[in-house]
Amino acid sequence: MPGRVELKNTDFVVRFAGEGGQGVVTSADGFASANAQVGYHVQTFSTFPSQIRGGPVWTQTRISTEPIRSSGDDLDVLVAFNEYAYNEHKSEIREGGVIIFDSGTFELEGVENSFGMAFDDLARSTGNARAANMVVMGALAYLVEIDQSILEQFVTKRFTRGRPNDQEIIESNIKALTLGRIEAENSGFMIGQMADAIPPEGEQVLINGNVALSLGAMAAGIDVYVGYPISPATPILLFMENNLPGPGKFAYQSTSEIESITSIVGAAFAGKKAMTATAGPGFTLMGEGIGLAWMAEIPVVVVDVQRGGPSTGLPTKTEQSDLLTALYPGHGDMQMPVIAPGTVEECFVAGHRAFAWAERYQGPVVVLSEHMLSERNQNIPKPDLSKVNSENRSVYTGTNGYQRYDGWELSPMPIPGNPGSYVANGSEHDGMGDTTHLADRHIQMTNRRFSKLKLLEDGTYESQNTDASIVLMPWGGSKGSGLSAYEELAEEGVDLGWYYTMYLSPLPPK
Repeated sequence: MPGRVELKNTDFVVRFAGEGGQGVVTSADGFASANAQVGYHVQTFSTFPSQIRGGPVWTQTRISTEPIRSSGDDLDVLVAFNEYAYNEHKSEIREGGVIIFDSGTFELEGVENSFGMAFDDLARSTGNARAANMVVMGALAYLVEIDQSILEQFVTKRFTRGRPNDQEIIESNIKALTLGRIEAENSGFMIGQMADAIPPEGEQVLINGNVALSLGAMAAGIDVYVGYPISPATPILLFMENNLPGPGKFAYQSTSEIESITSIVGAAFAGKKAMTATAGPGFTLMGEGIGLAWMAEIPVVVVDVQRGGPSTGLPTKTEQSDLLTALYPGHGDMQMPVIAPGTVEECFVAGHRAFAWAERYQGPVVVLSEHMLSERNQNIPKPDLSKVNSENRSVYTGTNGYQRYDGWELSPMPIPGNPGSYVANGSEHDGMGDTTHLADRHIQMTNRRFSKLKLLEDGTYESQNTDASIVLMPWGGSKGSGLSAYEELAEEGVDLGWYYTMYLSPLPPK
């Protein structure tokens, strides 16, 4: 349906919807990357089934001239790769919104502001039947007046993988971009350009929460990463395997979550900074190993990327349901320090702050992330690793006969093979680490372990209108949408307070 449709020019939400394997996520990533390069704020969020291929998939990209807090609600544009996608998402298109659809598989008769083209047929004409998503990207870029050269840069980077046919793949995808652009140009349809970008200050990077958290851990000086594949934490394992190995560094895929937690406890006992990441089911299996780190006072970092539960639950859907499990993952008297980032940028901070806490109080620390945050691509200021002040453990340098667990003071940790050897014991123990069953000693050691949590009461918090009788206090990935809701209610005259912190245990001092 030819013509020009004027949409909001400062904030723009487009949803790509289709089936797994159609390149829906790549389309959204490319569109986001192009807009980030020209200075807009961008954020993406994907939802997909747990099977490897097939099933309904959609990815939402939000573009704005202002910092973005959430993925957005009403759709300005729906890109439907099939009829099911159109029927499933059409109710979320705002009044006056646009539909771009695959006319090779279905038709939309009499639907205003719709533009159809044969995605697959155009892709096959390039010799690359899998390039339908590139046809879409090329058309959409033209409709919103984005220079195609930016998308070509994205394609080149995305498909340069050291394969003999890399160049052939890149050229066919660029050809598909061009065909989509020509198809859109010939249609006479136009959406219109966004308002001029106001580029964020400083260099920006477009990354997701999993990568940001991994970079934070690297900034802290992580030496050992051991993980078992589980959605949505697997990307952390893959990132570490590709980027951590080096002199004195080690990344390893374990055979189970139990092996993961016990391996990092062993590495930390040997003097290394160690971390693992998992999701709810795996975190439950790690409970006794986390208890060992608490009991033996060994610093490790455990990341729980929450997903829908319980049991296997919803492996590729987001949920905030592991808070109590994160605080109390094991039996007996123990309480975990918990850091729950609320933005991609905070994921980086959580990655290095968790190590600082672990080394400082000599025990396990939990980072509580979630699927929505881990998979969310967003532009943030490029982390400056050189400005991170990492904390290292206090190392014992004395003679033998050292009683590490004696008294109330935090004691230096000996390195195995050096003077001061002790028993790192999961059973209750005395000052040397030897097993004891005395009730008085158990009370003394329990109090010692809990008293160390006071060393971590240095977290910060945000607050507004603190005298209000009602307070909104979100945590984790609900921060952005919560803050937007708070500001809307405040504008309506609702007397509402706001508190937020990523440091859930121990809470920041008042």
